[in-house]
Amino acid sequence: MSGPQAGWSNGDRALAAGKLMLAWVALLWLLEVVDVATGHALDGFGVTPRDPSELVDVVPSSFIHFGFAHLAANTVPLLVLGFLAALAGLRRFLLVCALIIVVDGLGVWLIAPAQTNTAGASGVIFGLFGFLLVSGFVERRPWGVLAGVLIAAVWGGSILAGLAPTQTGVSWQGHLLGLLAGVAAAFVFRRHPTAPAALTR
Repeated sequence: MSGPQAGWSNGDRALAAGKLMLAWVALLWLLEVVDVATGHALDGFGVTPRDPSELVDVVPSSFIHFGFAHLAANTVPLLVLGFLAALAGLRRFLLVCALIIVVDGLGVWLIAPAQTNTAGASGVIFGLFGFLLVSGFVERRPWGVLAGVLIAAVWGGSILAGLAPTQTGVSWQGHLLGLLAGVAAAFVFRRHPTAPAALTR
């Protein structure tokens, strides 16, 4: 790992990852408080498909929720998966999240059913799940592979349920696109192993 975090201890990385995710979740809850206080004025930042004016909402839609129950359902998985993904480096984590948010939002804009309004962090959650699931295999890191297997065991059932197109009021398209974007991010932002130093004898 290179960059300003190269000299960080594991404790430093864990602390930074924890602070980032707590701040992220705190922002989401603050936005929902503002939304409720303003008569749900922020709900308009969700994505309505195939309306050119809605393209500006592709990114904000990942930070808006339709009520506290919606937000509460996303809070724990976002905290846990985000923390685990951020442990490997904040810069890469932010790049991964940016790719997931943009690809997921644009995909929802393209293929979601007409006359719908899609918002919420679940696209990011599914994306982080996909990223963590495959990044260990892509980078051939045994601990990463083990983490992916454990994450699949804990969250796999919920992820599969979220992909079912039979659920009403749930954007399975956003979930699927987020998952695919996370898998793609594992390849795009994969870390290459450092070549061993050459020794003579």
